[in-house]
Amino acid sequence: MKSISIFGLATSLFTVAKGHTLFTSLYVNDVKQGQGDGTCVRQNIDLAHATSPVRDLSSDDMACGISGTVPVNYTCPAPTGAKLTFEYRLNPNKASGGFIDESHKGPVAVYAKRLLSPNADAAGPGWFKLWGEGYDMEADKWATEKIINTNGLLSIQIPMALPAGNYLFRPEVVAMHNVTPEVEPQFYIGCAQVFVESSVTGDFNIPSEKSVSIPGYLQKDDSSVTYNIYKDEEYADPKKAYPMMGPEPFVPVAVLTAASGKVTRQTVGGIPDSCLLVNGNWCGVEVPPYTNNLTGCWNAVKDCWSQADACWAQQPASGGRNCEDFTGPPAYELKSNDFPAPGPIPAAVNVDDVPQDHTSSEASLTTRVVVTSSVLVTVTVIPTPSSSSSTSPESIPDFTLRPTNTAQPSQSIPDFTLRPTSTAQASHTPKPKPHCGGRKRRHTRQRE
Repeated sequence: MKSISIFGLATSLFTVAKGHTLFTSLYVNDVKQGQGDGTCVRQNIDLAHATSPVRDLSSDDMACGISGTVPVNYTCPAPTGAKLTFEYRLNPNKASGGFIDESHKGPVAVYAKRLLSPNADAAGPGWFKLWGEGYDMEADKWATEKIINTNGLLSIQIPMALPAGNYLFRPEVVAMHNVTPEVEPQFYIGCAQVFVESSVTGDFNIPSEKSVSIPGYLQKDDSSVTYNIYKDEEYADPKKAYPMMGPEPFVPVAVLTAASGKVTRQTVGGIPDSCLLVNGNWCGVEVPPYTNNLTGCWNAVKDCWSQADACWAQQPASGGRNCEDFTGPPAYELKSNDFPAPGPIPAAVNVDDVPQDHTSSEASLTTRVVVTSSVLVTVTVIPTPSSSSSTSPESIPDFTLRPTNTAQPSQSIPDFTLRPTSTAQASHTPKPKPHCGGRKRRHTRQRE
């Protein structure tokens, strides 16, 4: 099949360096975003060098990694206070292959930047640090070693007071093992495009000492950059503390404007409802309709092949598994070929630093109950408080159903269908597809 040969070629390109790493996947409240890995994530588009680090401190690549100055097609929504999890992989297109070589020790941090639009420049001013950790002297571990223990998964919580809007969230992994006076650290960086949905609005003022420009926030002679782990950390007695890179973390605590309580939702940049299958930031849609004739079927097949070619051309470093599956038009339901998380999603590293103020959040999810019986009932909606540290507007409250017509005790309580009006996490219902199966496609292809 056409896609198989392309898949073999694409697979051969993944000759990534051993020991390096790449930010491949985004999770929001423990749910992977999109399909096929890489959705809403800016990755290195050079498949042969996908895990290559950034070394030039003055390069625009310091903002969102190599190729990171170019926005991706989709921006993922996340409610205020949500937990974001960044998955790093030693082998970008393979699951459970590890995080980074254990010799690559160094600090880890997460930065964020508010954008006027998803296409705004990543490089430049406006960045602030949400969290960072270097060398833990008490535990005798670098931050990278701790992320190895969580299988390459790093979670942070979005501060409740961040105003609604487009953001870049930038995990930063730094390897210090090769540092010399002439050699800078290795930076493994990526950016997630996220729209924070919140009732908080207004200007966002970051203290000048905590707002930085990337590139520009680090200099070659900074003590955090020249730190030699073999001299300062391994052999010093007592061990020398690591001076953390960049500014101190900034966590906004004051709600700016939340008088109406109305949550600002994402309206542009999300994954279209018309998508049948997603691979990274590519979307496959229904082929044009046709009557039951060979010409219409052949045109639909060509359209599907064209979409599959575009999928392979746009595949991120994390792979094109769903490109291989999009070989239709299929007479069966398309299913995403996703890798599961490499391990349990860890708690947010900054959960103790973020104020847990939920007063600015929208009250509760509106739910529609459809009754398919003549028996009258009263529906009492009882929201159940979440045990999580963050509020998820996708959580559905418990319901207590009580019949109000007591004059008909012989009738049973009818069934109810509960449909949340929020579709943020709703799965796509497969749409009818032309029945031009694989066998007819192959026979038609042979007549070319």
